[in-house]
Amino acid sequence: MLKSLLSASVLALLASVSVGAFAAPAKSVESVKVAAAQHAAPINLNSADAETLTRELKGIGATKAKAIVVYRDAHGPFSSVDELLEVKGIGAATLEKNRAKLSVN
Repeated sequence: MLKSLLSASVLALLASVSVGAFAAPAKSVESVKVAAAQHAAPINLNSADAETLTRELKGIGATKAKAIVVYRDAHGPFSSVDELLEVKGIGAATLEKNRAKLSVN
């Protein structure tokens, strides 16, 4: 009786360890998107259209994306990513959220 109780306990312990090893937490969809964005080609502020800006940048909706394109058309190409702060509605927080994804060449 003692031997079967000990065997059952050991078996239960081994089963729980095995299940725990295979039940590793899955990556969230958001973490996969962030990883993909970090490896994607930068978005060129001087050539991207409003749809691309809206789709690829955090905190940039259709209105702000159009404002970026209108600013670029009126003032010529962006000379630096920091010049994005000159666009009405784009603040420092939005720029910092997207800085790693942006380029001007």
